[in-house]
Amino acid sequence: MEHVHDLRRAKGLLMLKLPSWFDYLSDSADRKQLQEMREDFAKKMLDPRFAFASEALAVAKTLRGKASSWTVENEAIRIGIADDLNAEEKQKLKTVLDAFRPWKKGPYTIFGEAIDAEWRSDIKWNRVKPALRSIEGEVIADIGCHNGYFMYRMVAEGARHVIGFEPVPVNAYNHLVMQEFAPVPEISFELFGVEHIDLFPETFDTIFCMGILYHHTDPIGLLRKMKKALKPKGRLVIDCQGIAGSESISLTPSGRYAGASGVWYLPTMTALQNWVKRAGFSQQNAFYSEALSSEEQRATDWADVKSLQDFLDPNDPTKTVEGYPAPYRHYLIAKA
Repeated sequence: MEHVHDLRRAKGLLMLKLPSWFDYLSDSADRKQLQEMREDFAKKMLDPRFAFASEALAVAKTLRGKASSWTVENEAIRIGIADDLNAEEKQKLKTVLDAFRPWKKGPYTIFGEAIDAEWRSDIKWNRVKPALRSIEGEVIADIGCHNGYFMYRMVAEGARHVIGFEPVPVNAYNHLVMQEFAPVPEISFELFGVEHIDLFPETFDTIFCMGILYHHTDPIGLLRKMKKALKPKGRLVIDCQGIAGSESISLTPSGRYAGASGVWYLPTMTALQNWVKRAGFSQQNAFYSEALSSEEQRATDWADVKSLQDFLDPNDPTKTVEGYPAPYRHYLIAKA
C-alpha cells in the first residue's frame, strides 16, 4: 500500500494526467511510451534529498493563485505584486524562496521580491531574440529549461505551447512553486532529458538548446535527435560554451573546467558549425561568439556561490584556473 501511495503522490506532483501537449504530437509519436516515462520519472521527485523542496512546494500551495497577474517587467519575470500578500503570507513566501537558494537562473520579481540570480538569463534572451523571427503560435521545446525563465519569455512572445525538458527534480519543484502562484497553462515542465527529444518526432516549430551540448559525450548524436523532433523547416537555437579560435577544433578537459565537472567538449564556433552541418541541418546562421563575462554570470545575494570570476586565472583572465582557454559563448540558429 505504501508503494501505491507514493506513486499517487508522484503523479500528483507533476499532474500526470494526460498532458495538453499530447494534442501537439505528430501521429508517429508513441503516446503510451511517453506517458509511462512521465510516471516513472515522477518518482524521482520523492527522493529524500529533495524533501526541502517538497516542503517548500507544500507551503507554496497555501499561496495558490495569489498572484494578481504575471508579466515580463524590466527583463524580470514578474509574478504578482507585493500588495497581493498580507504580512503572514509574505513570511511564507520568504520561506519558499529561500529554500531554492542559490537561484541559478533569473531574474524574477515574485510578489515584489526581486531575485537577482547567478545567471542573467535576460542577457541571453536579448541576444537570441533579434535573430529569431516571430515565435507566435509555435510549439516549442526548451531543453535544459532549469526553473523556466525562458519559457515565460517565450509565452510572453506569443508561443502556443512550450515544453520544458529538465531532468533535475529540484528545478522541477522550483518551477512548480511559481506555477502555484500564477498558473500558466501554455507551459509544461517535464523531467525528460535532451536524450529523449527524438521521442517527439516532427513535433516542434523551434527547439531551444542553450547551455547543453558541451555537457554531453555525443553532441552530434544529440543534434541528430533534435533534428528528428523538428517539423519540416523547423529551427534549432543553440547556445554552446566553447573556446575562441577559427580552426575546427574542440577542447576536452582532463577533469574540471572553470571549476565545473561534466564538461566534455568545448568547440570553437567553426567546430560547432561543423557539428551542426554533419548532423544534417540544411542552413545555419552563426550570430554571436564572445567571451563569457562576469556581467552575465556572477555571485549575488540570491546566489552566494563561487562563480565565473573565481574560476578565471587572476593574473590572466584569458585562462581558467586550470590553465585552459577561458570560456566563450557561441550562438547559432539552424534549420532542419
